[in-house]
Amino acid sequence: MTRIAAVRGALAPYRFAQAEITDMVADACLPRGADRQVLDRLHRNAGVRARHMTLPLDRYATLDGFGAANDRYIAAATDLGARVTRDALRAAGLSAADVDLLVFTSVTGVAVPSVDARVAGRLGLRPDVRRVPLFGLGCAGGAAGLARVHDFLLGRPEQVAVLLSVELCSLTFQRGDASTANLVATGLFGDGAAAVVACGADRADAFTGPTVVDARSRLYPDALGVLGWDIGDSGFKVVLDPDIPQALRRHLADDVREFLGDHGLKPQDVTAWVCHPGGPRILEAAAEALDLPAEELGLSWRHLAEVGNLSSSSVLHVLRDTLTERRPPPGTPGLLLAVGPGLACELVLLSW
Repeated sequence: MTRIAAVRGALAPYRFAQAEITDMVADACLPRGADRQVLDRLHRNAGVRARHMTLPLDRYATLDGFGAANDRYIAAATDLGARVTRDALRAAGLSAADVDLLVFTSVTGVAVPSVDARVAGRLGLRPDVRRVPLFGLGCAGGAAGLARVHDFLLGRPEQVAVLLSVELCSLTFQRGDASTANLVATGLFGDGAAAVVACGADRADAFTGPTVVDARSRLYPDALGVLGWDIGDSGFKVVLDPDIPQALRRHLADDVREFLGDHGLKPQDVTAWVCHPGGPRILEAAAEALDLPAEELGLSWRHLAEVGNLSSSSVLHVLRDTLTERRPPPGTPGLLLAVGPGLACELVLLSW
């Protein structure tokens, strides 16, 4: 088994109400004098009340191109990543010297040396720490990263691994882009980070967190181009196709039933669903496909309202909240799930 020893989340330093961000986006993205009714409607319908951002609102208009935004990403991601990793290790009662593997996932900036290398140096991780930087998984990165940590620890039951996710989505917003996809993204995504500390079976008795039982990845080739980035001179331009919820409706229920069935379980056996809060239509599609009452995804809806979609970090924040606020009965099954570019679905079976 893989035991989760601690989960911690962190948010970028500047918090703004959704209406404040909408005004900034109107100035930055719409032509002068343009009607902003569509923008206002998209931002109202995002289900978000406030978000955290890396910079003060007036600084986004001064970012001169992809290089400047990416420089800010590297500095801020290193700071936020080091802080949340330190918090998670402290919560687990472990030190930097205990870490054998650091998995890092992010899709909102690029760095070589990678952010995990910078965090390792900042925290004083051992020189022989293994590092696995992951890019391109998008919102599914938190779930996929946890699955890869589990894979590693199955073969090294005496070791400790950390999964770090940092997503600074606001630094990817495209100025002068009035496309529907960009306006939706500017109303939905926020900035944050999360860290999970996990250990193998030989150390599991020292901790009381849930265990990872199994994981499964599914690619949907019929929806390859519905979610991702178009990368150009201005940086990361979001691809958000309206067909994403329909793809979930076509595939998710069968994938979940098959995965659970391989462990002798049914969806009604799951005592807590840890679902990535990708947006209102994603949550509605997941609930419909899985025939879940609205309250089953209550923590995901609350997270979306309070801080927006943090890409790969969000599902880990929901996992933290599940453990601290609504922890299910011990030994019962839980399912963590997230969807990202590919189109891909990542499923992680937990035992509370």
